[in-house]
Amino acid sequence: MAIFRLPFWLNKDIRFWKLMGCGKNGTFDKTPDWRQWAVLLVWSEEFEVKSQITTPDSKLQTPNFLHSWWKFFGCEIWTLVLEPIEGHGTWDGKECFGSLPKQTHYEGQIGILTRATIRLNKLGSFWKQVDVVASQMAGSEGFVTSLGIGEIPWIKQATFSIWESKEHMKQFAYQMKAHAEVIRKTRKEDWYSEDMFVRFKIISSTGTLRGNDPLKRKW
Repeated sequence: MAIFRLPFWLNKDIRFWKLMGCGKNGTFDKTPDWRQWAVLLVWSEEFEVKSQITTPDSKLQTPNFLHSWWKFFGCEIWTLVLEPIEGHGTWDGKECFGSLPKQTHYEGQIGILTRATIRLNKLGSFWKQVDVVASQMAGSEGFVTSLGIGEIPWIKQATFSIWESKEHMKQFAYQMKAHAEVIRKTRKEDWYSEDMFVRFKIISSTGTLRGNDPLKRKW
């Protein structure tokens, strides 16, 4: 993964990128999954227009060198094209998905990215809450799948989850007692030095995750 840094940095069509590891069990996890990795690419607006990657039948845009590398090593690949529609917060001090409204009228199938840099003196409080919330999310109505990703184990963490609708996601986020309590504590006790929450419209999906396309299993 480390060798991808230079070509990403040199590619002017990519305006923000992250190379991340994955946790086990589909969410934040202290134990990394050494066989699974995540790459986040945010394309420039000029490249989006030129490539028409915001249409449902658009070709997924993966840099050729990246796709060739994975193919050479026989990797399983699952790729999503996403359109950010709502959100707030920053990543490394940047609004990496641009300035987004906090709410829209979109109510369809939705992807959710939550990421945070956890304060060192709040690590204990944060990790005590993880298992309960993760188990509730996996069993929630409308839940499709989730992945735990991050730049630095234990400290810089993120979860990407997919829900059948925005309403299903809200029911989990605000009506599940354990999750609602965690939200309250993060604000009251100031757990994070930086955080971000973004909702995405899912444009297209290709490939598999553990042998299946998680989205097609729900359709």
